[in-house]
Amino acid sequence: MSDILPGPDCTTMAEVRAGVDALDRELVALLRRRFDYMDAAARIKPERGHVRDEARKAQVIAQARAEAEAQGLPGEVIADLWERLVEASIAYELASFDERASG
Repeated sequence: MSDILPGPDCTTMAEVRAGVDALDRELVALLRRRFDYMDAAARIKPERGHVRDEARKAQVIAQARAEAEAQGLPGEVIADLWERLVEASIAYELASFDERASG
């Protein structure tokens, strides 16, 4: 199957799975781009202690929740996903910061 159908147009599980698989590849590519920004932040921030910013974390999660709700998605579920994403991003940025400091 070469054409990926929009979800509402799918009539078989094969079409659904093809769409989900294609979307997952796109999501991973977007996460690569997001983590590239974490690498940039680790390069730009002058001190390791600046990596964790709880106010910014809360802002990012609130923005994701609001956008999710505006698009008819469950805000709490998206906020939980973003909590994990932001924590993973912080861990990645800390590792990147440490790698730069030791290199």
